This record gives sequence, C-alpha cells and structure tokens, in this order.
Amino acid sequence: MTDWSKMTDNLLRSQATIYQLIRYGFVGGVAFIADYGSLYALTEWCGVQYLVSAAMAFIIGLTVNYVLSNLIVFSTHRLPNRWLEFAIFALIGVVGLGLNEAIMYGCCEWAGLHYMIAKLISTVLVFFWNFFIRKITLFYKQPK
Repeated sequence: MTDWSKMTDNLLRSQATIYQLIRYGFVGGVAFIADYGSLYALTEWCGVQYLVSAAMAFIIGLTVNYVLSNLIVFSTHRLPNRWLEFAIFALIGVVGLGLNEAIMYGCCEWAGLHYMIAKLISTVLVFFWNFFIRKITLFYKQPK
C-alpha cells in the first residue's frame, strides 16, 4: 500500500474525520447560506447574469468557509503561514468554483433545470470535493 493509499485509508476510517465532516457540514451550511443568498440577491435584485453572480457568491461563501473552518473544524495546520494556507484553500476553492460552474451550466443549459436547483446539486458535489482535498492538503498531520 502506498503512502497516499495509507493516508486516505486512515482519513476515511478515522472517527475524528467523521466529526470534522459533521462540523464541516455545519460550516458548509453557513457558507452555503451566504453563497446561495448572495447568488439570489445578485441575480434577482441586482440583475447580474447567473454564472457571474454564482462566481461572486462562491467567493463570499469561500471566505465564510475559511474563517469558520479555522474556528470550528480543523485544529491542526500543515502550514505555519496563514496567508499561504488561505491561498491554497482558495485555490482548492477555485477548482471547486470550476466544478460549480460546470455543474450549474450542465444542469441549466443541458438538463433545463432552474439555476437555484442546479446550485443545490452543485453544492452537494463540491462540498465533498472541498472537504477531503482541504483536509488532505492543509489540515492533516500523519500519525507518528
């Protein structure tokens, strides 16, 4: 078994990871409210095109998620520099944003779903991507 396989196997079996996932779900819920509410407000009230407002709202949700993740979810950090940590956290979020946009586009343009329904579908998928990649790259210390 490779080091990568061992690490991911340990992560998935760890009870601490389950608790973190639950807390991350709460944090994600708060970030989702910020994201979803911003998406609605920007699109419906400000007249911003839905894909542009989705990107703007995603950034708002990302910032809320980072702050709350540090306060509530993850107690260990791989990087001593918080600016670098936020940059990597944001880079993972940018990949998540790409996934978000692609899923929303596919759901709206190809499947004919309303953008708010598309956002719900996207949120579930991107949630798991963000949690596990962030935990592995930023907040996981291998057992000694």
